[in-house]
Amino acid sequence: QVQLVESGGGMVQPGGSLRLSCVASGFTFNSHHMSWVRQAPGKGPEWVASISSASSDTYYSDYVTGRFTISRDNTKNTLYLQMNNLKPEDTGLYYCARAPRDDALQQQFWGRGTQVTVSS
Repeated sequence: QVQLVESGGGMVQPGGSLRLSCVASGFTFNSHHMSWVRQAPGKGPEWVASISSASSDTYYSDYVTGRFTISRDNTKNTLYLQMNNLKPEDTGLYYCARAPRDDALQQQFWGRGTQVTVSS
Protein backbone atom coordinates (compact mmCIF):
# COMPACT_ATOMS: atom_id res chain seq x y z
CA GLN A 1 0.00 0.00 0.00
CA VAL A 2 1.40 3.35 -1.05
CA GLN A 3 1.88 5.78 1.82
CA LEU A 4 3.20 9.33 1.83
CA VAL A 5 3.49 10.99 5.23
CA GLU A 6 4.33 14.67 5.30
CA SER A 7 5.64 16.55 8.32
CA GLY A 8 7.44 19.74 9.25
CA GLY A 9 4.69 22.26 8.73
CA GLY A 10 3.82 24.95 11.24
CA MET A 11 3.36 28.64 11.78
CA VAL A 12 6.19 31.01 10.95
CA GLN A 13 6.62 34.74 10.53
CA PRO A 14 7.27 36.28 7.11
CA GLY A 15 10.91 35.85 6.20
CA GLY A 16 11.19 32.68 8.22
CA SER A 17 12.07 29.14 7.14
CA LEU A 18 10.60 25.66 7.36
CA ARG A 19 11.75 22.26 6.15
CA LEU A 20 9.09 19.81 5.07
CA SER A 21 9.68 16.06 4.93
CA CYS A 22 7.75 13.27 3.25
CA VAL A 23 8.42 9.66 4.14
CA ALA A 24 7.36 7.24 1.43
CA SER A 25 6.54 3.54 1.63
CA GLY A 26 4.78 0.86 -0.38
CA PHE A 27 6.51 1.56 -3.69
CA THR A 28 10.00 1.79 -5.16
CA PHE A 29 10.80 5.34 -4.13
CA ASN A 30 14.05 5.65 -6.08
CA SER A 31 12.26 4.86 -9.34
CA HIS A 32 9.79 7.72 -9.14
CA HIS A 33 9.94 11.41 -9.87
CA MET A 34 8.45 13.25 -6.90
CA SER A 35 6.78 16.61 -6.44
CA TRP A 36 5.40 19.06 -3.92
CA VAL A 37 1.99 20.61 -4.43
CA ARG A 38 0.23 23.18 -2.26
CA GLN A 39 -3.32 24.36 -1.83
CA ALA A 40 -4.19 27.71 -0.31
CA PRO A 41 -7.52 28.21 1.48
CA GLY A 42 -10.32 28.56 -1.06
CA LYS A 43 -8.05 27.98 -4.05
CA GLY A 44 -7.18 25.11 -6.32
CA PRO A 45 -3.97 23.09 -6.01
CA GLU A 46 -0.74 24.63 -7.28
CA TRP A 47 2.40 22.81 -8.35
CA VAL A 48 5.45 23.90 -6.34
CA ALA A 49 8.48 21.80 -7.31
CA SER A 50 9.58 18.45 -8.73
CA ILE A 51 12.68 16.29 -8.65
CA SER A 52 13.81 13.41 -10.81
CA SER A 53 14.33 9.94 -9.40
CA ALA A 54 18.11 10.30 -8.98
CA SER A 55 18.02 14.01 -8.09
CA SER A 56 19.73 14.98 -11.34
CA ASP A 57 16.97 17.42 -12.29
CA THR A 58 14.89 19.81 -10.23
CA TYR A 59 12.09 22.13 -11.32
CA TYR A 60 10.39 25.03 -9.55
CA SER A 61 7.38 27.21 -10.06
CA ASP A 62 8.12 30.87 -10.67
CA TYR A 63 6.60 31.75 -7.28
CA VAL A 64 9.19 29.78 -5.31
CA THR A 65 12.31 29.85 -7.47
CA GLY A 66 15.24 31.09 -5.43
CA ARG A 67 13.45 30.56 -2.11
CA PHE A 68 12.56 26.84 -2.02
CA THR A 69 14.79 23.81 -2.57
CA ILE A 70 13.50 20.32 -3.27
CA SER A 71 15.72 17.35 -2.45
CA ARG A 72 15.49 13.66 -1.66
CA ASP A 73 17.36 10.92 0.16
CA ASN A 74 16.69 7.64 -1.61
CA THR A 75 18.42 5.71 1.19
CA LYS A 76 15.75 6.98 3.57
CA ASN A 77 12.80 7.03 1.13
CA THR A 78 12.33 10.66 2.05
CA LEU A 79 11.52 13.79 0.06
CA TYR A 80 12.28 17.27 1.39
CA LEU A 81 11.29 20.85 0.73
CA GLN A 82 13.45 23.56 2.28
CA MET A 83 11.47 26.80 2.32
CA ASN A 84 13.27 30.07 3.01
CA ASN A 85 12.12 33.69 3.02
CA LEU A 86 8.53 32.58 3.45
CA LYS A 87 5.73 34.96 2.47
CA PRO A 88 2.10 35.09 3.60
CA GLU A 89 1.05 33.88 0.15
CA ASP A 90 2.97 30.65 0.79
CA THR A 91 0.31 29.71 3.35
CA GLY A 92 -1.50 26.48 2.56
CA LEU A 93 -1.60 22.72 2.81
CA TYR A 94 1.53 21.20 1.32
CA TYR A 95 1.30 17.75 -0.24
CA CYS A 96 3.97 15.32 -1.30
CA ALA A 97 3.09 13.76 -4.66
CA ARG A 98 4.29 10.49 -6.16
CA ALA A 99 4.35 12.00 -9.62
CA PRO A 100 6.37 14.15 -12.01
CA ARG A 101 5.30 17.71 -12.68
CA ASP A 102 2.79 16.84 -15.41
CA ASP A 103 0.76 14.57 -13.10
CA ALA A 104 1.41 16.26 -9.76
CA LEU A 105 -2.00 17.97 -9.51
CA GLN A 106 -3.85 14.66 -9.57
CA GLN A 107 -4.99 14.09 -5.99
CA GLN A 108 -4.67 10.31 -6.26
CA PHE A 109 -0.89 10.73 -6.00
CA TRP A 110 -0.85 12.88 -2.85
CA GLY A 111 -0.21 12.25 0.82
CA ARG A 112 -2.38 13.76 3.55
CA GLY A 113 -0.54 17.07 3.69
CA THR A 114 1.07 19.32 6.26
CA GLN A 115 -0.14 22.83 7.05
CA VAL A 116 2.12 25.84 6.55
CA THR A 117 0.98 29.20 7.89
CA VAL A 118 3.00 32.35 7.31
CA SER A 119 1.72 35.23 9.40
CA SER A 120 2.97 38.02 11.59
